[in-house]
Amino acid sequence: MTTHRLSHAGGQYAGLLRPRRLFTLAVALTLTFINLPPVHAQPTDITVRVLSRDAKFIGSSMGGAKITLRDAHTGQVLATGLTSGSTGNTGTVMHDKGGRRARLTDNDAAKFVTTLDLDAPTLLEVEAFAPLAQPQSALRVLSSQWVIPGKHLSGGDGWVVEMPGFAVDILNPPAPKRLTGASAEIRLVASVVMMCGCPIEPGGRWDANRFEVRALVERDGEPVTEYPLAYAGEISQFAVNLPLPSPGLYDVTVYAYDPDTGNTGLDRTTFFAP
Repeated sequence: MTTHRLSHAGGQYAGLLRPRRLFTLAVALTLTFINLPPVHAQPTDITVRVLSRDAKFIGSSMGGAKITLRDAHTGQVLATGLTSGSTGNTGTVMHDKGGRRARLTDNDAAKFVTTLDLDAPTLLEVEAFAPLAQPQSALRVLSSQWVIPGKHLSGGDGWVVEMPGFAVDILNPPAPKRLTGASAEIRLVASVVMMCGCPIEPGGRWDANRFEVRALVERDGEPVTEYPLAYAGEISQFAVNLPLPSPGLYDVTVYAYDPDTGNTGLDRTTFFAP
């Protein structure tokens, strides 16, 4: 009987102690997690460069490229800034033969550099908007890449983003221009350079003979025709005497096109012919 009572009593106490033990264990686990060392963010260097398609880097001479780095999952902006520096070494960037897969940069090649404090693998999104000095031709490109805390993305060329297009700038006539007096034609002049500002001329590295530069003309909202612009004798300038068959509001789009790469850029102007 005594043994039975002891056993029974022990069973009663055991039943009472079980929730206490669970509570004690929960408290101990909570304290353990509270006392765990915090996860420290690790400085991670990021270097971003913006490469003009089939040309060099977009740097200070073209106003730079605006760079925005975001967490691709949350959209949080992590860093912003401009690329700065030179267009890079021509011989290093441009390869006459081969796939242009060698290292492209030297220490002077334009770049944006930042250090992010990352505490977990992060899918980064970079947005580049350029060239800032030619807003009528500026384009926006996006690229994304995984980055691991402490594993820098700055070696070699860094993170290279390709920017397509030409920087086309109609020099004459400026918009909105109202012509005075009767005239049978107007001189249409456009500057055309690579997005990095690299010059275009016949026989040059960026050969004017390779590119198609044309004007699409509308009058009072109706298409008129297309006119080819020829190299105007000055580096990166193209021109044509544009016929004005009748009065009205003229809307002119000048585009540059590289049939070898599909690279395309344009600018527009408007003017009134009396």
